[in-house]
Amino acid sequence: MFLHLGADVMIPKKDIVAILDIQTRLAGITREYLRIIRGDGLLEVIGEPGKERSFIITPNKVYLSPISCSTLKKRAAED
Repeated sequence: MFLHLGADVMIPKKDIVAILDIQTRLAGITREYLRIIRGDGLLEVIGEPGKERSFIITPNKVYLSPISCSTLKKRAAED
């Protein structure tokens, strides 16, 4: 099954490592992680920049989504 992350982006549920609230990026270690991922070209911003509400970590990429963490978790649990 797939999880819709916003816009036209869908990823396989089995690839999801974590779904985190964007507020966790305020932590220094998270900011550093996102900076490195962005520098490596592994960060994909879905939707308008500045409207991010969650980030989704997969083995190959990190997605910034305009959909809330709780909504994504509910969608992921459905089947």
